[in-house]
Amino acid sequence: MNDYYVYMLQCADGSYYVGVTNDLERRFGEHAFGIDPKCYTFERRPVELVHSSCFHEITDAIAWEKQLKGWSRKKKRALIDGDWARIKQLASRSKDPSRRPAASSG
Repeated sequence: MNDYYVYMLQCADGSYYVGVTNDLERRFGEHAFGIDPKCYTFERRPVELVHSSCFHEITDAIAWEKQLKGWSRKKKRALIDGDWARIKQLASRSKDPSRRPAASSG
């Protein structure tokens, strides 16, 4: 049985990169050493591994990766900090219609 990892890197410019792999150590090394000049992290090195989650099913890993990619920066920071109360608070705010921008009438 393979394990699959969803990982988050913090880049030198402060941005976050989220990816999925079946070999976390190898993939982190590729980001850190700049193997692919077309990769998002290539021009944003050095990178730091700030979060990883392990899954036994690739479908579960991909679903978590997609979910994390849709999260706000604040929510990703709360995950890195292990602050689940803050994640819940931020999630409820994002569902509050009064917090969303008004639709344009243009």
